Amino acid sequence: MTAVRFDEVVRRLRAAGCVFAEDEAQLLVEAADTPQDLATMLDQRVLGRPLEHVVGWAEFCGRRYVVEPGVFVPRRRTEFLVEHAATLTRPGAVVVDLCCGSGAMGAALAGLAGPVELHAADVDPAAVRCARRNVEGAVYEGDLFDALPATLRGRIDLLLANVPYVPTGEIELMPPEARLYEAPVALDGGADGLDVLRRVAAAAPPWLAPGGHLLSETGEHQVPAAVAAFAAAGLDARVATDPDRGATVIVGTNPGSHRNR
Repeated sequence: MTAVRFDEVVRRLRAAGCVFAEDEAQLLVEAADTPQDLATMLDQRVLGRPLEHVVGWAEFCGRRYVVEPGVFVPRRRTEFLVEHAATLTRPGAVVVDLCCGSGAMGAALAGLAGPVELHAADVDPAAVRCARRNVEGAVYEGDLFDALPATLRGRIDLLLANVPYVPTGEIELMPPEARLYEAPVALDGGADGLDVLRRVAAAAPPWLAPGGHLLSETGEHQVPAAVAAFAAAGLDARVATDPDRGATVIVGTNPGSHRNR
């Protein structure tokens, strides 16, 4: 079969609206084992499938993590949550990546701040299968804390919860890459986008160690309601932001052992 020319790959990607067509073309060429593979991958990308799903990996915090079809693609802005969590992590800390998706967030934190005792969980079976390829630790399937073993109760030092926070009515406004190719359960946060965050915050204190932290990403306009949810759960809440990456993280700290009953 005749190989697809590089300039033709770039032309088709650009025509499909890919802003970084040359960079994407190079990644597709590198990922393809045969001309047929390249042609197939190019067709998938032109149809709107996320580049990460096409090549099978995403770069996150300087490393590549497996991302299988249908699994939430880790966003670059979420690197801020991981970097901030790393400043709060001591060696040997118990870390849980809740709503883990591909598992990239917890795995990246372990890479930055390790060694840690890492656990991850997700309700989506496809995400769990993918995370088990990325996480050096236990990965559980289930709904939020129901997935975790009881032995973690009161022991979690860092609870990372990149919960879905897109309001239901705004899902249709998302780019097709996300709206059509990522699991709805990884995107839809309910009427105001904070349904899952409220559930996590309310249930977190008994699972956190004294002084343990819950970190969750949210939209800038959701900050007051998110902080209120953390405070209502008895967590000391503060907000960390990175304007350059458009990232907003709510950090809730368990104030003491009396919360872990």
